[in-house]
Amino acid sequence: MDDPQMDDLRKEVVRDAVRSRYAGIAEKGNGEPGAGAALACGCSPRESRAGTSCCGPASPEMVASGDEISRALGYSEEELAAVPEGANLGLGCGNPQAIAALQPGEVVLDLGAGAGFDCFLAARAVGPTGCSIGVDMTPEMVGKARENARKTPWANVDFRLGEIEHLPVADNSVDVIISNCVINLSPDKPQVFREAFRVLKPGGRVAVSDVVATADLPQKWLDDMQMLSACISGAARVDEVEAMLREAGFVDIDIRPKEESREFIRDWEPGRKLEDFVLSASIQARKPKNSFENEDPPSGT
Repeated sequence: MDDPQMDDLRKEVVRDAVRSRYAGIAEKGNGEPGAGAALACGCSPRESRAGTSCCGPASPEMVASGDEISRALGYSEEELAAVPEGANLGLGCGNPQAIAALQPGEVVLDLGAGAGFDCFLAARAVGPTGCSIGVDMTPEMVGKARENARKTPWANVDFRLGEIEHLPVADNSVDVIISNCVINLSPDKPQVFREAFRVLKPGGRVAVSDVVATADLPQKWLDDMQMLSACISGAARVDEVEAMLREAGFVDIDIRPKEESREFIRDWEPGRKLEDFVLSASIQARKPKNSFENEDPPSGT
């Protein structure tokens, strides 16, 4: 869970753990059979089959593909067929495309773009007059995404190396920010939302799928870097996420935990009852169009 008092050393330990985990996924993940279920919570498929992973069944017959996971999260067959092979690593916990309401000509920014799955779908949705930008802190993931981009017909997609706490994006340049199960990995979530606010145009919006905590997590989970990099122990409570968004300047905040997500979260670590502590949620918010939106209206209006 996010700790505003976390010192810089601890933050770097967290970032290194996350970077190392997802670099490994990029290098060896989706090339192996049955990678999808293992990748869904950040473990390599080799770990999963060994029965030592944090993310579910080791038996091959119970291991789902990335596409099967994405279908369960609400992606359509058309969406799955539209992206190049290797782009869908099955790492998400929802479908930000379903809530983003992307329009032709918009500029979209994907936080933690991975191999490019949601970024490619966004590029298709906004069309040639729009742009889809993916940011990831893992060089291996950025390299994989750029390689995948060469397999697509879309020239309106761009992948950049950078941390979501320090976005390589200009002020007031983005219409929509999407993200899929990534912000919970950050050791400095308030800074992520401040950066999101900075790069959004006035009136721009956030449409994120992420994991939120519904109960206090056991301390041993909070201290476990494997559980943090697997999208579990970094989850903040709904009220905490709302407070961070509001403090960053956002309005029209709407956070909706999904009860139906208990089913797939239960499979991340069978028997550990993760679903009693975390759920997937849709998170939406908007940057005010002007400085008066956060103020109370004058009396008599």
